[in-house]
Amino acid sequence: MKLINYLIILSFLSINVAFGKERPPFKNILVLDKPKVYNEIMFQDRNGTQLNLIKIDTDEIYILNFWATWCAPCKDEMPSLDNLQKKDGIFVFPINMEEKNLNKTDKFYNDLNIKNLNTYFDEGLKLVKVFALRGVPTTIILNKDKEMVARISGSINFDDEKFISWLNSIK
Repeated sequence: MKLINYLIILSFLSINVAFGKERPPFKNILVLDKPKVYNEIMFQDRNGTQLNLIKIDTDEIYILNFWATWCAPCKDEMPSLDNLQKKDGIFVFPINMEEKNLNKTDKFYNDLNIKNLNTYFDEGLKLVKVFALRGVPTTIILNKDKEMVARISGSINFDDEKFISWLNSIK
């Protein structure tokens, strides 16, 4: 009888381990088997101040969204990214990959009624190289320890409840 109880408990634990994490809701989300660590993640705010995400002291999931004003899929997903910024425990850094042009960027945000996102730039495309980006939009998801845990190639709907649930499961 003890062996049967042991086997039942063992199979229950195996099921919980196998299905403990939710699967990503979209096919274009690549989840890393092991989080990737970075020594620095440098980019600029709209004033030209250099930021190193590694040194920001908050306990959130970080979304680095690489975009451009000429990118139609970027335009499609930006409103849902703006809504994602309103969620607790998540901080979004929309990083424009173009040469810094505040007028062009502000017009892009105004045309889409973006209210919750700040503006950031990847001067010299340094982060593009660090993350080996191949196109826009590309979104890098970092856990609370600022380790890369996933990458989204292409656009998604950041308002999708399945995505939100999955994102909360990686915390």
